[in-house]
Amino acid sequence: MADEDAARPRAHHDLGGVAQYLCEPVDISGHSLSEFDREVDALRQVLGQKGIMTVDELRRGIEAIPEADYLRLGYYQRWLRSITAILLEKKIVAEADLAAALAAEQ
Repeated sequence: MADEDAARPRAHHDLGGVAQYLCEPVDISGHSLSEFDREVDALRQVLGQKGIMTVDELRRGIEAIPEADYLRLGYYQRWLRSITAILLEKKIVAEADLAAALAAEQ
């Protein structure tokens, strides 16, 4: 089994132990969350409490983000991208409604 795991290519979201990410020390100092971060986390919590989305679905959605986008997006931006995909997938939000809401923001 270990040989199979070693032969399997690493997914782009699996960064643990990758040399380029080990060169710099991990910043373990405290940091504050932005309003955006708090709102995305609150949305995730409400969707979970209402039984609309599980943490496993959130993770699946994050892992499905294409590599270039995954590396470009921040932590909570990945969450929001995943949440959006799940809500569209479950037809809780219609693509037309999402497009209209995004257009209204601009």
